[in-house]
Amino acid sequence: MAGSTHTVTNQAPPLVGHDVFTADRALTAAVERHLAPELREEAVAELSGLGRSCGSVQTQEWGAQANENPPALRTHDRYGHRVDEVDFHPAWHRLLGKGVSAGLTAAWTRPGGHVLRAAGFVMWTQVEAGNGCPLSMTHAAVPALRADPELAAEWEPRLTSRVYDRELRPAHQKAGALFGMGMTEKQGGSDVRANTTAARPLAEDGTYELTGHKWFCSAPMSDGFLVLAQAPDGLTCFLVPRVLADGTRNVFLIQRLKDKLGNRSNASAEVEFAGTWARRVGEEGRGVRTVIGMVAATRLDCVLGSAGLMRQAVAQAVHHCAYREAFGGKLVDRPLMRNVLADLAIESEAATTLGLRLAAAYDAAEGGDERERALLRLAVPAAKYWVTKRCAPVAVEAAECLGGNGYVEESGMPRLVRESPLNSIWEGAGNVQALDVLRALGREPAALDAYLTEVGAARGADHRLDAAIRGLLTELADLGAAEGRARRLAERLALVLQGALLVRYAPPEVADAFCAARLGGDGGAAFGTLPPTLDLASVVERARPVA
Repeated sequence: MAGSTHTVTNQAPPLVGHDVFTADRALTAAVERHLAPELREEAVAELSGLGRSCGSVQTQEWGAQANENPPALRTHDRYGHRVDEVDFHPAWHRLLGKGVSAGLTAAWTRPGGHVLRAAGFVMWTQVEAGNGCPLSMTHAAVPALRADPELAAEWEPRLTSRVYDRELRPAHQKAGALFGMGMTEKQGGSDVRANTTAARPLAEDGTYELTGHKWFCSAPMSDGFLVLAQAPDGLTCFLVPRVLADGTRNVFLIQRLKDKLGNRSNASAEVEFAGTWARRVGEEGRGVRTVIGMVAATRLDCVLGSAGLMRQAVAQAVHHCAYREAFGGKLVDRPLMRNVLADLAIESEAATTLGLRLAAAYDAAEGGDERERALLRLAVPAAKYWVTKRCAPVAVEAAECLGGNGYVEESGMPRLVRESPLNSIWEGAGNVQALDVLRALGREPAALDAYLTEVGAARGADHRLDAAIRGLLTELADLGAAEGRARRLAERLALVLQGALLVRYAPPEVADAFCAARLGGDGGAAFGTLPPTLDLASVVERARPVA
């Protein structure tokens, strides 16, 4: 219409209606690399189906609705009875049901299961990161429960089920169940040995009564929880069912839900135990050792979740710049913007490549490969430290690529920005991971041997990587006063491992850019400072979210 002021031009179309899996070249390559040939065809078909769901208009809308309508605590029913339930928007249940049915809690049930689940988790995080918490807790509870074969036999089939059953009923009446976790207390934080929640033995062997307060309880709407409490012989792991076998509610008093910066669709709570019935998991006094398998699995999920957030941020930025015109051409073709996008893209690909490599190590370790198990001991905390630290600056820079549009909620970028710091805090913040790296270096020589074998497979392929390996060996030769430089060691371990994997597996232009900027000192502190002589156009095109 002549004179109209509302003709919309020069705007990128929504990034919907595509296959998130096949459009992610780094992810598809990693899946094909780490799965046995006989598993690939079925796996690719399955992941492509999930990828189409992730990219659909409907699923993206559910993600937005779940975040716009956070959970609400309902402590009592209309008659005054204590119920302690958390009410969620229907979109949350739809998403969580899809996550369960996609097998995101079922990695333990099939060959190559951890690689398959890792790829799915990376994609599902891009839709809605909040429901990744109960999916992760449920998945990770399995190795802890295996400390008690009787409990594992009772609960593992339900935790690995593809049936989402949201009703609170006794476990034996459910085809599928979810787990949460309650480790943190207000006086201790990451120092769980300072926990004061008390566990008093009951007459029935292995049963206890808990009294205490948990400052953070993840996924409080779940069917069961793994918690730490002080038994007569020391800190011990317990299973707290939400509903007892006779159908009565266990004492699980939700005091309040946390009002968080991001992850708003997901409930995190303070809970009170006051005569709460619990089953011991593992031996008394061995609580930390019992839950260590769970913690390792959730830490890998922090890496995968951050990789997913980075991938979504980069995909949105590249997509926008491929359509947006400014200064006489497409933004994606402007040399400076191309530099920024390429820098973001190599960070995203490095995170995805490392996360899937560690998932493959889990599959191998489950099959009895001790070298891969040793690699995980060092590589998981190093990766958790570094990849989660890189997520926030990637999300912020990617949002800036959209200009003012990236600061507006409708773009989805602010949600990514708010979500981006969380995985660095969850499951042990940065210092905890760095100190865990030191413990592995000091106490478990097999872990360092496995790491050096892994990075050594790429020696001789890039002089900057070779120099970085030599520098790392020099630093590792003297671990005196190492605590003060533990973060640097964790960072260098992660960067060298990422560089080695990219040199072996990524296209030359991606590996070249990573080694130049992250290992060779040819990049600046900000994104967009790659040497302009690199093949940045190919790097950006590889990151573009098109099938």
